[in-house]
Amino acid sequence: MHPIAFHIGDFTIRSYGVMAAIGFLLGCFLLNLNRKYAKMSSDQASSALFVAMIAGIVGARIFYVIQFFDHYRGHLWSIFRIDQGGLVFYGGFLLAIISLIVYCRLQKLDFVRVLDLFAPTLAVAHACGRIGCFLNGCCYGKPTELFWGVVYPAGSEAVLHYGERPLHPVQLYEAGEMLLLFGLFFHLVRHAKRGVAASSYILVYGVLRFLNEFLRGDNPKVFHLFTPAQLIGLLLIPAGLGLLLYFLYHGKQDPALSD
Repeated sequence: MHPIAFHIGDFTIRSYGVMAAIGFLLGCFLLNLNRKYAKMSSDQASSALFVAMIAGIVGARIFYVIQFFDHYRGHLWSIFRIDQGGLVFYGGFLLAIISLIVYCRLQKLDFVRVLDLFAPTLAVAHACGRIGCFLNGCCYGKPTELFWGVVYPAGSEAVLHYGERPLHPVQLYEAGEMLLLFGLFFHLVRHAKRGVAASSYILVYGVLRFLNEFLRGDNPKVFHLFTPAQLIGLLLIPAGLGLLLYFLYHGKQDPALSD
């Protein structure tokens, strides 16, 4: 792994932080590229992304610390070291949604269409984040005999857990899935009815995360059955499917916004 990207004097720049910054910049570009489909100004698009990003980081960190609190008991200050990784996507997703609801109400924006815009934006940003996880050495997978299995460096959390055995690069699996789905969500924002892109994201991500968790080696299971992420995925799948069917049959498409 390469957790350290480079140094500027005595200041260390970590790979996870670099990938998070790249994800933010790409997200900002995509949101501004598609902002007319939610009738947003450039300032509103940038502000919405900033609000979602801050809320997402805070929510993701809170969920991670709650899930792995024993790791922080002796050094509480490290709770704030998000540059070292340790974020739970679902926590960030939920708090970002709540924050966007408040922002859209204040700005009198169509919340559903704004969420549509965030579908491809989140896919790209999420892919960057997972690459950051891989470089950082967190969110590792279970042992595998496949030739692309990854052996982590001595002393890493993965080696302490599984020894020097090849593990699934599950972070890269998820990054690849998100990059492939980006094209689908981008197309839906521009051509599908209101709400279809957002509900498709909820449905597809719930399915993929549920399946990917079977290959994760770091998440604890609840009652020895499913991980917390899988339980949330089981809620997202029917919710996404229900919303998708609703918007497909009852959603509206503004002809003025069609390409």
